Amino acid sequence: CSIAYWDNEDNEQNAIFDFEIDWGDGQKDTITKRYMSKPEYFADAFNYYVFGGEQIIRPENLVEQDPVEIGIIPLELYDNEMVQKFRDVLKECVLMQDEKVAYLLLMGELPSEKEQQEFTQLIGQCRTLPTNFTRDVIMKAPTEDIMNSMTRSILTLASYDKNAKDSSVSNSLRQCIQLISEFPLLAVYAYNAYNYYEKDGSMFIHHPDPNLSTAENLLMMMRQDKKFTPVEAKVLDTALILHMEHGGGNNSTFTTRVVTSSGSDTYSTIAAAMSSLKGPKHGGANIKVMEMMKDIKEHIHDVEDKEEIGAYLSKILEGETFDRKGLIYGMGHAVYTLSDPRERVFKGYVEKLAIEKNREKDLLLYNTIEELAPELIAEKRHIQKGVSPNVDFYSGFVYEMLGIPMEMYTAIFGVARIVGWSAHRIEEMITSDKIIRPAYMSVMSKKD
Repeated sequence: CSIAYWDNEDNEQNAIFDFEIDWGDGQKDTITKRYMSKPEYFADAFNYYVFGGEQIIRPENLVEQDPVEIGIIPLELYDNEMVQKFRDVLKECVLMQDEKVAYLLLMGELPSEKEQQEFTQLIGQCRTLPTNFTRDVIMKAPTEDIMNSMTRSILTLASYDKNAKDSSVSNSLRQCIQLISEFPLLAVYAYNAYNYYEKDGSMFIHHPDPNLSTAENLLMMMRQDKKFTPVEAKVLDTALILHMEHGGGNNSTFTTRVVTSSGSDTYSTIAAAMSSLKGPKHGGANIKVMEMMKDIKEHIHDVEDKEEIGAYLSKILEGETFDRKGLIYGMGHAVYTLSDPRERVFKGYVEKLAIEKNREKDLLLYNTIEELAPELIAEKRHIQKGVSPNVDFYSGFVYEMLGIPMEMYTAIFGVARIVGWSAHRIEEMITSDKIIRPAYMSVMSKKD
């Protein structure tokens, strides 16, 4: 195993380094790490390396090369202590950001290093289900509707909680953290049961690893060989973060607020939010994008022919093909007009994963549609405010590249969004003691 690094950017404010990890079996991974203060973390690579303020001496027999261009660090030249230090560096490059953002949403501030460590350990410890729950609840009624299975499991978990009806803030927070930890298991195990009983697939149940992040555990538990790459984990981790919270106006989060305001318990509240999220107009948007992309690929001959792609997109907008609803899915947002910042962040990670998976041609098609669709929509719909791709445009493509079955797409959304739901539930409990009752006016007309 060896690590190569090269300086990607260098100025007085920051430094970016790409770390290429060669695992010695023909597989390589690249991780990018930004250091905000280069002198504090990185010193003259001809003599030693400094990570986190600690000097790591170069071996004498290491071939010297210009560190700005490339420096090879063969791990076998170091003793076990030095190897572990470099592994710690890699771990720093792939931080469990999902858990860090979860802490921020629940507690209202970024955690200190100690707080993050304690919170991550807590999530790992809570990532377990009651004895025989998987067998007696999840596997007894397998279904392709993973969201329904998860919702049933959530309500059943209340039976295992002696304080299920305790609506204090502290107990609700405890319940929310427990559910956040358990959601990946509810989703993966529900699909595994369906895959075995309904699709005649292989049955395997992997226990979660408390030392892995949510994204890493999802990939590990979904795969029979438990293997995943750092790039895969980072892309899924980013997807979870970007879907974690989106304000109080979206349908499922507003549902969380409404049910919480009635005084209902945590399990019923989260079950209600899941029922909202499963709706195709809310959590199923990326599935429609994938169905549309499949249709487009079946009807065009050349992914590099923008004219052909544009002509077919026009037919979709005219309602002449695909589902005949006249919509290009993954385009536009109720709030964002200039751009969806989540999509802007996500796209860079999507590109890295597409390269790793040799899916550049598919990525080219996505990029072309991203370029052409806004102009066509503005022209045909006479929209002046602007149209841009949203986060759902790429999320389904990412899940497909990760080997996640389509039945799991909305469930993965739920694994992320429960953090936001939990934060809104706690906030509603603290800031308001009134039931939410929206104004209502009947629009029915009297019959003669």
